[in-house]
Amino acid sequence: MSRPRLFKLPLFAIIVLVLLTACSTEETVITAGTNFADASDAQLSLRAISTKPWLVTGGDVLIELRITENLSAQTLSLKLNDLDVSTQLVRVSSQLQQILLSDLPLGDSVLRAELSGGLTQQLRLTNYPISGPIISGEHETPFFCQASDFITVTGAPLGPSTNSSCYVPTQVDYVYWSADEEIFKPYVLAFDRLPPTDVAQVFDESGDSIPFIVRVETGVVNRAIYEIAILHDPAEPAPTPWVTSAGWNGKLVYTHGGGCRSGWHQQGTSTGGVLREGLLARGYALVSSSLNVFGQNCNDLLASETHIMVKERFIEHYGEPVYTIATGVSGGSYQSHQTADNYPGVFDGIIVGLSFPDVTSATIFTLADARLLHHYFNDVAPDTFSEEEQRLVSGFGVWDSIANLARGAARLDPIFEPSAELEQQGGEVSVTALEALRYDSINQNGVRATVYDHTANVYGMVPGTRIALRPLDNVGVQYGLAALNDGSITVRQFLDLNRDIGGFDRDLNHVPERHQADIEAARSAIESGRILDGGAGLAATPVIDYRSYMDAREGGDIHMIVHQYSTRQRLMEANGHADNHVMQVGGRWGYTEAEPDLGNLFSEMDRWLMGIKGDFSDSELAAKVKNHKPSTLDDACWQNDDDRIKIDELQTYSGVSDCNNLYPAYSTPRQVAGSPLANDIVACELRPPGRFDYAVQFSEQEFAELREIFSAGVCDWSQGDRSGASHQGVWKSFGPSPINQLY
Repeated sequence: MSRPRLFKLPLFAIIVLVLLTACSTEETVITAGTNFADASDAQLSLRAISTKPWLVTGGDVLIELRITENLSAQTLSLKLNDLDVSTQLVRVSSQLQQILLSDLPLGDSVLRAELSGGLTQQLRLTNYPISGPIISGEHETPFFCQASDFITVTGAPLGPSTNSSCYVPTQVDYVYWSADEEIFKPYVLAFDRLPPTDVAQVFDESGDSIPFIVRVETGVVNRAIYEIAILHDPAEPAPTPWVTSAGWNGKLVYTHGGGCRSGWHQQGTSTGGVLREGLLARGYALVSSSLNVFGQNCNDLLASETHIMVKERFIEHYGEPVYTIATGVSGGSYQSHQTADNYPGVFDGIIVGLSFPDVTSATIFTLADARLLHHYFNDVAPDTFSEEEQRLVSGFGVWDSIANLARGAARLDPIFEPSAELEQQGGEVSVTALEALRYDSINQNGVRATVYDHTANVYGMVPGTRIALRPLDNVGVQYGLAALNDGSITVRQFLDLNRDIGGFDRDLNHVPERHQADIEAARSAIESGRILDGGAGLAATPVIDYRSYMDAREGGDIHMIVHQYSTRQRLMEANGHADNHVMQVGGRWGYTEAEPDLGNLFSEMDRWLMGIKGDFSDSELAAKVKNHKPSTLDDACWQNDDDRIKIDELQTYSGVSDCNNLYPAYSTPRQVAGSPLANDIVACELRPPGRFDYAVQFSEQEFAELREIFSAGVCDWSQGDRSGASHQGVWKSFGPSPINQLY
């Protein structure tokens, strides 16, 4: 069989490209400085390559030292605190040297460079334990280590943890792609065994053959199990930042896993997967971790922290990549969006599927509303709405989605009752030992398996309890408003629904009153980027957003296309455009890594990013992103047949188009109630209801009843969030790092 060709830059070209473009992606962090010791003095500079200098972990950091040509003949001294480390410098060019510092003490250190002519520079480094945390706040407890249940690429367990931080010694394994069986198989190094005869080959641009053997490093960072996979022949020296693998194209892909339900209090037993044959064959290195699988960790802040720390490990072991692409579907899209927006520079581009903007806003609003509607239609007022009327009030494409998404609200419910109806059950846990530790009416200090409680470092606690504050609100929401105005439901149905739909208490029990957000939590969600802003790092990040169409799926599905449009709308509102956002919609056949699907999307992203990296103009990064989007990469959909005919067409939420005919976008209960497409308002501003809101006539008695139902007012969605909060910038910390600490 023919193998995909592996295109790679010569090593010297990769090094030069990295060095020339490293500064172009540095974000401005007003309160924290930059990676440079003194960006204003170009004669002598120190740069932290592997991470931010104030976020070093594990005692290691890769440093770059640059000297202008006219000073290169001077004698250089480099000291870490009082220790001379000059002899450890590795010369990359006449003006550039690098050093991998190790064994840094916890806390602050000072790296000082001095030339014989008297010019000096210093860089302050702050080191944290490899177990974390650095920015996510205090680690949650309990936390269950699961390394013994983690199966490595060879099929063997990783082994037991040696301490409470889930540490396991780092190990290296090799696998190869079998040309005969087309699977990865263990590559065993042993003196009494002959090398396997079915090792596939890939080829570089020069036509040189490279055995399809993959080096996989497995270890623990931030209590997460990480994996790094890279093409590498074990007969060659082990990779270092300066001796790179011949098979590596210099580029990195960070993979993610989806889910959310049961993603609490655990290390996890899988990563997002690093044995991606199509990507490895192209020469990419792949990295992932168990805390970047949302079904094991439904906390995007902790996921971002893990991104930062795992990428640091990669750079220190293998060198600085030309670029890093984040990829993942569903829960993987949350992480890709939010890290790109809140911690720019970690990812250079993202390729996401079945996407949502974030874990906190549109998704949860939709799930909570679906559970309220399901309860009303089945328990409060059964037989008062037909199935089609229920569907129109929900906005969903199929009626079954109401019950489906009501079940999805389990991630908000701390109490699991197996005897309860499926749609009313609480959040699952995947660690048996957690069952006995659950919160209930007796164990008030028990584990609450919810999104909010898992992210309590952001939201804060209800005073005197271990219950997280909650950015969830339905005060003033006029359920079914659009269905009323188009004549699909009656005024009586509308009034009864809104009078009796109620809300949730903090244990997600149904109560007659609407639930009201804790304004502190709403403010924190918006200010910290738990609700995707889109105007920070994501504004200058190339995004390819693809999906198979799920809106009409039998039985319902959470992965509705409207969430994709919500992300685009946030980009447009924050930046005035969404030129960096490409949206492609496939049929019900799905996407694979083969051409023309994901394989083509990665090729297009490569052209996009390499164009940006090769642009040495003074233009802003966002302008470079816009200018270098390939002409062959555009919005499109695919006909829903085996021929996979592409239709190049701007993807829009509504309107007449071929793609909208094939893949219509439906709405959510909150959008039916009038919320904007961005769906990013936690708690709406309120105003008295007015007759101008309605396309139907209310009697005087009916309108008086309406005003009584909404005595506090109805949502004025045009006024934004009741908290008045706005995104507070990038590289925010919740501790222990004091740099950019938000609260």
